[in-house]
Amino acid sequence: MLSVAEKSARRFRQETPLGLTRRARKIDRILAETYPDAHAELDFENAFELLIATVLSAQTTDIRVNSVTPALFRAYPDAFALAEAAPGDVEEIIRPTGFYRAKAANIIRLAQQLVERWDGEVPGDLAALVKLPGVGRKTANVVLGNAFDVPGLTVDTHFARLTRRFGWTQSEDPLRIEEDVAALFPAKQWTMLSHRVIWHGRRICHARRPACGACPIAALCPSFGTGELDPDKARKLLRFELAEEAK
Repeated sequence: MLSVAEKSARRFRQETPLGLTRRARKIDRILAETYPDAHAELDFENAFELLIATVLSAQTTDIRVNSVTPALFRAYPDAFALAEAAPGDVEEIIRPTGFYRAKAANIIRLAQQLVERWDGEVPGDLAALVKLPGVGRKTANVVLGNAFDVPGLTVDTHFARLTRRFGWTQSEDPLRIEEDVAALFPAKQWTMLSHRVIWHGRRICHARRPACGACPIAALCPSFGTGELDPDKARKLLRFELAEEAK
């Protein structure tokens, strides 16, 4: 007898490209209803703060980054100030984010390049952003989408995991994932789509034990059944504001 997960995967095995597109967009509509307040969870006031915070968020949580950036930006409010910072002073502030020596070196060099090449301003261009120290396509798209209103897909670990679970892509390569998902949605939806998928990954569709029994898109997911199916047990796995609502 097939397991629930095997039955779910089987249902979508012969899905057409048009069927995939329609299902993907329906999932997005449901996620929009589930997370009406979805947004970037890093705290920032401007493009410079968002850029630095996103670089610091590598291999740690947004909560941890948000705990150190107030002190960091009080000490170094712009690229000119950070470009002149002593590495040891920056390291001490950002130590809780992990890999603090490499991150401190990156954000100081990044600030120096902003001063040297962009008069201290953050460029609103993907090609320019990815040339900065510590900045890849993921970070660049976060900044473009949230500081410049330029559509982009944020392929972080949550986005990559969920888009594979949804069957939107089969790839583990971030660029290919970005291309596969971009083909399913209009560009104007990319930034908000990223927020919703990431929120869903943090709150319900966890890496090790997804809360399948409490998932609003269960009927549309080829991976339904890989996690906890019992509704009561699944609700106990919910995180952030959903955990509070489930009490």
